[in-house]
Amino acid sequence: MANKKLKILYLARFFQQETDEQHPKTLQEILAHLEGHGITAERKSVYDDMELLRLFGMDIQTVKSKNFGYFLGDREFQLPELKLLIDVVQASPFLTKKKSMELIAKLEQLTSRYGARQLRRQVYVMNRLRTVNETLYYAVDGINTAINENKKISFRYFDWTVSGEKAYRKGGAAYVTDPVALCVDRHYYLVAYDAAISDYRHYRVDRISDLTVLEEARGILPEGFDLGEYTRTTFDMYNGESTRVTLRMDEKLLNIAIDRFGADAHMRAVEGGVEISATVEAGPTFYGWLFQFGPQIKLLSPQSAVEDFKNWCKTTLEQYE
Repeated sequence: MANKKLKILYLARFFQQETDEQHPKTLQEILAHLEGHGITAERKSVYDDMELLRLFGMDIQTVKSKNFGYFLGDREFQLPELKLLIDVVQASPFLTKKKSMELIAKLEQLTSRYGARQLRRQVYVMNRLRTVNETLYYAVDGINTAINENKKISFRYFDWTVSGEKAYRKGGAAYVTDPVALCVDRHYYLVAYDAAISDYRHYRVDRISDLTVLEEARGILPEGFDLGEYTRTTFDMYNGESTRVTLRMDEKLLNIAIDRFGADAHMRAVEGGVEISATVEAGPTFYGWLFQFGPQIKLLSPQSAVEDFKNWCKTTLEQYE
C-alpha cells in the first residue's frame, strides 16, 4: 500500500532522470520501472498520473511517431545553462576540488542521465590553483546569514606559513566586525565595517576560520557606501592609499583600461594615445598592474605616486643586480 502511494513520485523521478526529447519511454517501459519498485499499475492509472503531473507543471510530452513514447520536455535548466553553471564552478579557485565535484554532481541531477553524460564529458578544468580551505563554503553561508539577519560576526584570521601551517593574526584572538558584503575577485572576500577605525576592511574568506554569527546586531553603517567602487579601486583587495591618478597609455590598451577602471573613468584623446584619470589604491598591486605594460603606459600624476612607483621599480630591480 505504501508503494502505491509513492507511485506518482516514482513516476515524476522517472521522467526527470530517464527521459528527454531524444530518449522517450514507452508505456511498457514505464510500467516495468514501477514494477521494479514493487508497484503494479494499470495503464489507465499511469495515464491519469501523467495528467496530474502535467497539471502540477511538469512538461510531459508525447511522441507520436514510430518511436511512440513520453518524455519530460521543458525543465528548470536546459543543458546549455547547466554547462554554463558547471563552467563557473570549474573556474572558481575559491572552491576546493572536492567541493567542485560535489556541486557538479548536484547540477547533473537537474537533467536526465543522458544529459548528465554530456555534461560530465565537459568536466576537465580541474588542475588550476585552488583553495585548500574546505570550510570556505560554510563561512560564505554564515556571512550571508549574518548580513541577511543584520548580525555581527566573529572569526579568526590566518596567514599560511612556509611549512603549510596556519599562523593566526592577533595571536589567535577573534575579530569581531560588521559584515557588509561578499564579493569575488579571483577569491571570495568579506567586506566589513570596522567601527573602531571608522573604515572598511576586507578579508580573504578562505583564510577565515571559526566563523560565528553573533546575537549582537550590526552597528549602523555609514550611508553612501558603493561596493562596486570599493572593489574597483582596491585592485584585487590589496591595501594602498586611495589616490586619483592620471595615466597616459597606448590606445591599444583602452579596452584593458576600461575593464580595470570602469567606463566611468575620465578619458580623453591626446597625441600618441589616451589619457585616463581614475581613483586607485596606489600600492604594490596597482604598481604591478602598471609595470606589466612597460612603455605602453605611463603614470603622470600625482607626483607622490610617481615617486613611489619609481622607488618600487628600483627596489624590485635591485635584487637582480
